[in-house]
Amino acid sequence: MTPHQFLKKYKYELLLFGLFQHLFMALFVGNLDTYRYYFWPANMILLGFTSFGVYLEHNKKRLLILRILIITMCSTPVLSYFVGFSSNVLIFLSFSYVAFFAYVFYEVLRFLFKPSYINQDIILASGCGYLLLIEIATFTQQAIFYFGSAAYKGLDISHPTATFVDFVYFSTITITSIGFGDILPNTHYAKLLTALIGIVGQFYTVVLVGILISKFTSRKE
Repeated sequence: MTPHQFLKKYKYELLLFGLFQHLFMALFVGNLDTYRYYFWPANMILLGFTSFGVYLEHNKKRLLILRILIITMCSTPVLSYFVGFSSNVLIFLSFSYVAFFAYVFYEVLRFLFKPSYINQDIILASGCGYLLLIEIATFTQQAIFYFGSAAYKGLDISHPTATFVDFVYFSTITITSIGFGDILPNTHYAKLLTALIGIVGQFYTVVLVGILISKFTSRKE
């Protein structure tokens, strides 16, 4: 099996793995500097590779856009080594990640709406869409925070990786409507953004359940 065939056949398995390791790799790494210098560049490259599968069957223009987004995203670890984690670097990082994840999320949604059947790819793509929403929410909120550090209360700001982990956690409990209250939006735009993320998360879940039921019913018929 060639790499092209492998990516095409297991595209949603690979994407789900890439997203999961990016969001939760810090579970297995105790030292944040180790994560920054070794695991962060590696998981960016892995995430970029695993995202190619969903765009393999598209025209060269869409693949080119994906390549540009991946290169931009993967350049951020290198950029941070040379200029450090300034607010401008972290804002650039956040927006480049939002653009990449939104582009992949768009393609996953298109796939979920297309077929009238339900299979393993549909289930896996549903999970990918959920993790992509967490990614988009995480980096949108991170961008807001680095524009103005008063936007959120309760964050660990001792290290940029610790702040990222806190935003992954906060975005997840917001989208899942758990809301422990240990991290709080503090400005009107942060509050409204958090509210919007919660609404989008619930809307995705409701629409996804409707899509799956519809496809399952069509399959039975």
